[in-house]
Amino acid sequence: MPYTRRDPGLGEFGLRTLAPEADAALLHRWVTHPRSVFWQMAGADVAAVAATYREIAAHPHHHAAVGTWRDAPAFLVERYDPAHVELAGRYDHRPGDVGMHFLCAPPGTPVHGFTRAVLTTVLSWLFADPATRRVVVEPDVRNSAVHALNAAVGFTVVGTLALPGKDALLSVCTRDRFLAQEC
Repeated sequence: MPYTRRDPGLGEFGLRTLAPEADAALLHRWVTHPRSVFWQMAGADVAAVAATYREIAAHPHHHAAVGTWRDAPAFLVERYDPAHVELAGRYDHRPGDVGMHFLCAPPGTPVHGFTRAVLTTVLSWLFADPATRRVVVEPDVRNSAVHALNAAVGFTVVGTLALPGKDALLSVCTRDRFLAQEC
């Protein structure tokens, strides 16, 4: 799964397969941080984080990766098949749909354009697979920052969807819309 992308302003981004045991302490700091409230793991301990990512690693339709920036861990990505995970039977699934979640590590010093560069890297990775036609996301309706970011990279809103633990803003991004925004 290794993947790299050079951002014109911020340099090298990469992805590697997540190692549930080895990455659990790092991920715990990220997913329990107050800025990560929409990740819904605020009360999890390290063991629960490791267990969650062991389940994902064992699932045939759900995968997780750690993203790097300048060779240091900087973000988390989950890729899933929405016909089998999370959105199964809840929306008008199409062949070539890929579901995605991403979470940037809490910043020490904010870097202008970082989150957009992360999302661009994630979408570039997903669309590198010729079978991917649309990327589907379902962020919490209250997460206005990610809605604006999603729109900036080509996502269009499908509608609101009630999911366990949240009301989501179902959105999709086609390859053509992403490429048009990336230029």
